[in-house]
Amino acid sequence: MARTPRSRPAKTGAGVSALRRLLVTLVSAAVTFSLVLALAGLWALWMYQGPGPAAEQDSTTVILRRGAGLPEIASTLEGAGVISSAPIFLAAAQVTGAARSLKAGEYEFAARRPMAGVLDDIRAGRVVRHFVTIPEGVTSEMVVEILAANPLLSGVAPAPPEGALLPETYQIERGEDRAAVLQRMMDAHDEVLALLWSKRQPGLPIQSPQEAVILASVVEKETALGSERPQVASVFVNRMRRGMRLESDPTIIYGLTKGRALGRGIRLSELNRLTPYNTYMVDGLPPTPICNPGRAALAAVLDPPQTDYLFFVADGSGGHAFAATYDEHRRNVERWRRIERARSAPTDAPAEISAEAPADTTATAEP
Repeated sequence: MARTPRSRPAKTGAGVSALRRLLVTLVSAAVTFSLVLALAGLWALWMYQGPGPAAEQDSTTVILRRGAGLPEIASTLEGAGVISSAPIFLAAAQVTGAARSLKAGEYEFAARRPMAGVLDDIRAGRVVRHFVTIPEGVTSEMVVEILAANPLLSGVAPAPPEGALLPETYQIERGEDRAAVLQRMMDAHDEVLALLWSKRQPGLPIQSPQEAVILASVVEKETALGSERPQVASVFVNRMRRGMRLESDPTIIYGLTKGRALGRGIRLSELNRLTPYNTYMVDGLPPTPICNPGRAALAAVLDPPQTDYLFFVADGSGGHAFAATYDEHRRNVERWRRIERARSAPTDAPAEISAEAPADTTATAEP
């Protein structure tokens, strides 16, 4: 009697066992892979949200140039020690959508700043802010000198026409061209002047925006007190309406030095020297502005208060005494001269006297 082969069940059992081992291996590999992915994800998350790399200094400055792509930005940050991993920064920028809105400029990152914060700063454009202040009443040449002395700026620019700039505080960027900064100042001037001119007081003896700038420049140089600009403007507007000369000392100085300080009083010979800017000798306005007037001076000449003032003189306190009549003005002048004499009284040996004494031009001459 023949025996039945028993090898088939054994083969079936071996197949099941092999399949089981395969499944175990696959499951183990999947678990291992998942664990690796989880650990990698946790590591990447830590790299992204955890503290950034240590630095020798408290902060690091990085300049991201205009037109730089995402790989260059990531490489620059990693090279500067701001982030620890350029690939993770690349991935984070793409996943969060920040890659489409990163902004160039100069950035300052605190030591150990998280990568998430670095990316957010660049996305929001939180650049280092630098400022340059142009004082009211400086000439255009002086503005160019201020910009030339600023080491953050680049390029060379010629002085714009006198009175074409708006004195103000401007934000600048490292490496910005000086000509571009000047253009922004001129654009700001044009915008402010156009607005104030459109709202000007009717009946002014000023025929054009340029004349307004010229008169405002004289007002700007006549007083250092902002509160006095309207009164000073009213004096000159009243004199122009009566056909009187402006008789302004700063116009004499501009004709002599182009606005540079004399460092002394005006001499009698200078008072009598005919220049296009000497408003003691020339009718009407000077041919050009004598400085760059600020917004307040422009507003003062285009909307002056209604006064009877025709004269003003220093009052000894940093301001001026205003008068509607010449007799009142003469009393103010005498008061000022007494103050001057008291201040200049010698305390020890008499000082050496110049061959040509400065003239007293603090008072407006009699019409």
